[in-house]
Amino acid sequence: MNRFATESTRVEAFSDGVLAVIITIMVLELRPPLSTDLRSLVPVLPAIATYALSFVFIGIYWNNHHHMLRASRGVDGRAMWANLHLLFWLSLVPFSTAWLGRNPNAVGPTVLYGVVLLFDGFAYALLQQALLIVNGRDAPFAKAVAVDLKGRASLLLYLTAIGVAFVAPLAADAIFVIVAVMWLVPDRRFEPLINLK
Repeated sequence: MNRFATESTRVEAFSDGVLAVIITIMVLELRPPLSTDLRSLVPVLPAIATYALSFVFIGIYWNNHHHMLRASRGVDGRAMWANLHLLFWLSLVPFSTAWLGRNPNAVGPTVLYGVVLLFDGFAYALLQQALLIVNGRDAPFAKAVAVDLKGRASLLLYLTAIGVAFVAPLAADAIFVIVAVMWLVPDRRFEPLINLK
């Protein structure tokens, strides 16, 4: 195993740990009602729904991050910093999730949630570009990332949702759900490269 591949394994393990902490923080933000009546759950349903959506997003990043790192020859310093940049934006998901969950119809929390998701997507694209440099422009990795329709569509939908949030926050939430559904089928571009190893 070469040095770059060893570093890639370390980056993946570190990232897995950070993503596990992010999910843990998100669930700890959920507060059960004081009453034991089932109807008392109704006011916390928006928080539970926002948590579920954010959990799906973190799961999507975890899955695709895993595949992308496994498909890469390794990482270098630039890719490691790009990975930290991604983890920074992902670490803001619990904060934006908690705020939106408590204020599901408010403009500010919806806009912030969209901005965090936008920067998550942008940071993932930067990591992909950093790994492209590690692998080289003629490598199989480069061919796999040459077309990124879902990635670009996601960024465009996040921008649209941010704009829509100023007039219809619930419509913006629907756009976030559309992006999540779009990514429920994992990014298959990297699977052939993993199978070659």
